[in-house]
Amino acid sequence: MHKIDIPREILERSRALRGEAPVMMPEIDPARTAHVVIDLQDGFMAEGAPVEVPVARDIVGNVNRITRALRAAGGTIVYTRFTSDPESWSAWYTRGYMTPERAEEHREAFAPGAPYHKLWDALDVAEGDIIVDKTRFSAFTPGTCDMHEQLRARGIDTLIITGTLSNCCCESTARDGIQFDYGVVFVADANATHTDAEHNAVLSNMITLFADVQDTGQVLAAIEAGARRASAA
Repeated sequence: MHKIDIPREILERSRALRGEAPVMMPEIDPARTAHVVIDLQDGFMAEGAPVEVPVARDIVGNVNRITRALRAAGGTIVYTRFTSDPESWSAWYTRGYMTPERAEEHREAFAPGAPYHKLWDALDVAEGDIIVDKTRFSAFTPGTCDMHEQLRARGIDTLIITGTLSNCCCESTARDGIQFDYGVVFVADANATHTDAEHNAVLSNMITLFADVQDTGQVLAAIEAGARRASAA
């Protein structure tokens, strides 16, 4: 698990902007919330995988705890799968971001139906959950994923973001989420990347600009509080 360490000056700047409350969203309305689990696929999770993120295996328990709580409260669960598309995203595959050999390995690993493309078996995936393929880092890039349309059809206005990589697809989806008018919760101990430094840099960006940063315990409490309020109403 990553060691969370957001610099004090970042926290102070966030408090100056948002106030002293420990979190922005102490209550989360389950009926209007989606837990978006980003790219926890074998290609990122398995030992020796092309883009192995070892810490990502450590967060699965927290991801599943959030999934079960939100699902039980009537919320929506979404799993995204990164999917290779070198024809329409030539810049990523051919402009030097990867060597030709690495690009081909990446393309083959995340092709639809490839073994590394599938979701990690330890995830709590249930009937009725949404599974979407995306061909860009962000699940909101127009024309590359229909998650936004599916969420709007369900009346969703709040996202809980977990998954991997913190500083790539998770961050990209969270940044775009607020641009598409969703409230965003970025879960500090249920996102993962290669190093603590990269992870904490993302948390620093999230807490000052793009999202509410909560840990799993805070998210579970917010779901419970929102469910109680909805039940009382």
